[in-house]
Amino acid sequence: MTGTRRNLCVAYGVIALIALIATWWHNIAYFKTGGNLLEFFQQGYLNHATSSLTNDLMLLGVSAVVLMVVEARRVGVRYVWAYVALSFVVAISVAFPLFLIARERALGARESGSARS
Repeated sequence: MTGTRRNLCVAYGVIALIALIATWWHNIAYFKTGGNLLEFFQQGYLNHATSSLTNDLMLLGVSAVVLMVVEARRVGVRYVWAYVALSFVVAISVAFPLFLIARERALGARESGSARS
């Protein structure tokens, strides 16, 4: 793997870690105060501002999932279903950078394989 790919993987890893902390800090706090999953999603539509952010995030998530599936097939990333599941169970902001790490690794393996040929 080239230095550039390695640096990208590190950057994506840092983003995923920050995203995990930033999202789950609030998720845990929310559920500790007695919130439930239905209310969690309902509160995403309390007003026009939260509705806009919720819709934006959901549509970005759908786009990212489509991209992950297409790219996984194109470059040979295995277990794409795990990244899709993580997107919904953990957070898209965590799963997508992890997928990008796997993508960079697959592209790096392709490059080193074609360089040997």
